[in-house]
Amino acid sequence: MPDDAELIARCRAQESDAWDTLFDNYYGAVARFVFQLSGDFSHEDTEEICQETFLSVVRNLGSFQAKSSFQTWLLRIASNKAMDFRQKASAAKRGGHSIHLSLDGQSDGERSSIDPPSQRPGPDDLLAQAEEFQLVRQALDRLSEACREIIELRYYGDLSYEDIALELSLNPKTVSSRLSKCLDRLSAIAKEIFPRADSFTV
Repeated sequence: MPDDAELIARCRAQESDAWDTLFDNYYGAVARFVFQLSGDFSHEDTEEICQETFLSVVRNLGSFQAKSSFQTWLLRIASNKAMDFRQKASAAKRGGHSIHLSLDGQSDGERSSIDPPSQRPGPDDLLAQAEEFQLVRQALDRLSEACREIIELRYYGDLSYEDIALELSLNPKTVSSRLSKCLDRLSAIAKEIFPRADSFTV
């Protein structure tokens, strides 16, 4: 299997099979990253954000300078696209264009049904998880962009301190220090908005 440098060079040479390989190699990682960024994202939302992410990669691959890993660069794009999507969705809801879901999981005007695997959590667990996702997201949204980014890359992107340091032009010790301070700030914000503040830990 070609390494990233070789694959990116082939993509820049407009080899269509290289683009296919690049997407195959990274689509799953981007989808998992995006889906974890918000408890509000459906699988359809995640797919749309992934498509926007890879479209941006196609348009901007020439700007990738390999100062960090390709995956780190890719996840930063995905994070920005997810934020754009959430802002647009929020604006649409304020304008009265929100999509209402029925209790059986069907959108208005749609007849598709949801048939989850048997090992999925029960309704109460899913509601609790969704609520927690929303609360964490609310707390993250109250952080500065720098704090939100470093937390998302570390915990949602599962990147090492070294990878984050390369992408953000910092040294690993600075990453560790900044991350610690940002987590302290996130914890303080969470205690303001979580119904059971004392149970929240990071």
